[in-house]
Amino acid sequence: MDFRLGASAEALRAEVHDFVRDFMTHEVEERLYRTGVSHDAEYTAALAERGWLAAGWPVEWGGQGRDPLELLVLAEEMTYVDAPTIAPTVTTMVSKVIHAVATDEVKREVLPKALAGEIIVALGFSEPEAGSDVAAAQTRALRDGDEWVISGQKMFTTNAHLADYVFLLTRTNTAVPKHKGLTMFLVPMKQDGIEVQAVYTLSGERTNITYFNDVRVDDRWRIGEVDQGWRVMTVSLQDEHSAGFGTRIDRLAEAAEAWARDEVDGEGRPRIDDPDVRECLGRCATDAEVSLLLQRRATWLAETGTVPEAEGPMSKLFSSEALGRNAEDLVELMGPEALRSYFEPTAPQNGRIEHTLRYSLGTTIYAGTSEVQRNIIAQRGLGLPR
Repeated sequence: MDFRLGASAEALRAEVHDFVRDFMTHEVEERLYRTGVSHDAEYTAALAERGWLAAGWPVEWGGQGRDPLELLVLAEEMTYVDAPTIAPTVTTMVSKVIHAVATDEVKREVLPKALAGEIIVALGFSEPEAGSDVAAAQTRALRDGDEWVISGQKMFTTNAHLADYVFLLTRTNTAVPKHKGLTMFLVPMKQDGIEVQAVYTLSGERTNITYFNDVRVDDRWRIGEVDQGWRVMTVSLQDEHSAGFGTRIDRLAEAAEAWARDEVDGEGRPRIDDPDVRECLGRCATDAEVSLLLQRRATWLAETGTVPEAEGPMSKLFSSEALGRNAEDLVELMGPEALRSYFEPTAPQNGRIEHTLRYSLGTTIYAGTSEVQRNIIAQRGLGLPR
């Protein structure tokens, strides 16, 4: 593996670094947290103006043709400052699937707007009884001439209340094994029969539960072949399974070090002089470095044309568990004052330690639980049987 990013990636990092820090002021960060909405139209428009929404797309599609390592740098800098990237990231991820398997008509209608930041796409995968096992989805789509009638409910449809479309996993065949009876649709949200209700997570983020009550969808919005939805969906899951949280651990380590330098013990000595404190900080910094390198390895493999089938899940598994482990350790180290709420004026380091702990609890679940990641690593990386 080549550990060097290259001159182009480093130049991009410097440019993105300056932009996100100018945009993500304390006021903007607090507003996003207070509302729980992980989207900002002004921010998305600014990304589109700079070509960063379509940074990895071919130039002929309005992109910049950036390589995977440059895209990783882009994501790292935005994640570090908690920029509102979920909506544009999901929209771009679904756009890749549309580009690969949708009809030319749908491509012409959706892709230019998606890559310009003019529309939002939400994901409709999980259900109350189909979380990690999304193939157990029971939302039904029944054919009626040139239309489909969709009924069911989806959980964790983040930004569905803002979205123009939802990328929806449905069951179209109950007479075959569960993985073989699924079909994907890109459902316009401005349809009769769709109801979105807010659900707030432990970290304060707004997600949703979305109900589909006999929603009629034209067949042109079907993405891929009938009963082949699992193949279509796994194209998008490859991106999710290659996620990593190294940048968040890195910022956690920075906040913890700043606290240790500022705080003094009962005898007036800086907490950072305490060997136990230094050991805890060292573990956090080490886990941050390992997490960043694991994700960089998965990205490097993708750049060389190799699908990181096991390396991507390794990155997600290690970094998500390390994030929670270190946040918990730091809360115990700092004591009760660490539990002061995010953005409370008297909270140490603006409450970042406390918020990271709450945020971390979900990272081992979404985009594939730790158990799912271990199964993927065992089967695809080690060749073990199911």
